[in-house]
Amino acid sequence: MTHRLPRRRDLLSLLPALGLAPLAAQAQTWPERPVKLLVGFPPGTGPDVVTRLVGAKLGELLKQQVVIDNRAGAGGQIAAQAVAKSPADGYNLLIGEVGSISIAPPAFSKLPYDPAKELVGVSELVRSDFVLVVPVNAPYASFADFLKFAKANGTGGKRVNLATFGAGTPGHFGAEMLAEAGGFAVEPVHYRATGDAVTAIVAGEVAASFVSTALGAAQIKGGKMRALATTSATRSPVLPDVPTFAELGLPKIDFSAWFALFAPHGTPAAVLDQLNRQTVAALQDPATKAKLQEAGFRVLGTSRAETEQMLRSEAPRWAALVKASGFKGD
Repeated sequence: MTHRLPRRRDLLSLLPALGLAPLAAQAQTWPERPVKLLVGFPPGTGPDVVTRLVGAKLGELLKQQVVIDNRAGAGGQIAAQAVAKSPADGYNLLIGEVGSISIAPPAFSKLPYDPAKELVGVSELVRSDFVLVVPVNAPYASFADFLKFAKANGTGGKRVNLATFGAGTPGHFGAEMLAEAGGFAVEPVHYRATGDAVTAIVAGEVAASFVSTALGAAQIKGGKMRALATTSATRSPVLPDVPTFAELGLPKIDFSAWFALFAPHGTPAAVLDQLNRQTVAALQDPATKAKLQEAGFRVLGTSRAETEQMLRSEAPRWAALVKASGFKGD
């Protein structure tokens, strides 16, 4: 007896019984109205720059308006929660980053969303390494000098103040990483707004801070902050005169900020596939890519599978760093 495989039209006829017809129809017509793209940081910040550049080109390719929604606060967690709880229809998307996606779950016991269960990665967009910056009027002009200062002022019960852009952010744990590697105690000073932290650095109110290369490059070149070392594997193209921590003998200080596009879990696969294709195309657009690179970002544009693999590898890494730091968020 021969068995005939079901034809495509036979399978499609089963969709109503399976309750899949609405999803299939939605995927075929999406997007029919403006798409909202949330980002958890204020206008003018690195994440906002990525969101606006990618969002503008993505709107052209989708032939639909992409509306940028800045839901700033809590290190990106407010925006992440909003999208995680949104309908899985492709109309509420997130530009998520390492802090709110990979660091927040192990760092905060009462996190009101679960990135692994409620969000799905569409594509990793860009990465930005970090640079250790100090006030221009600081008495240390090199990392070696800073390390001497830190050991003299961060031992015997004393601590060195380092500014961060919020508890649970990469810069926060970068400060802890630096203190452990350098052999001194650190006191992270958490600022609610990125601008406040930058102002504190420029004004000399803190000893140092980790800022993203994308954020710090203009301030450094403008003479408002001094760069001592970067966390990248090789020297940054936008800061070619600044050595890496690996060059300085501290290769374990290796971390970066990544930004990826997310949708609510349960979004139709066809929508996710289309989003991925158009997002990768947006990043490959010469003008968009050039602007992102000029801003200090490494442009990626990964597949859905590659994005999910990246997320799986980042989770345990940051969980271990959070545990080692002893940080316990609310």
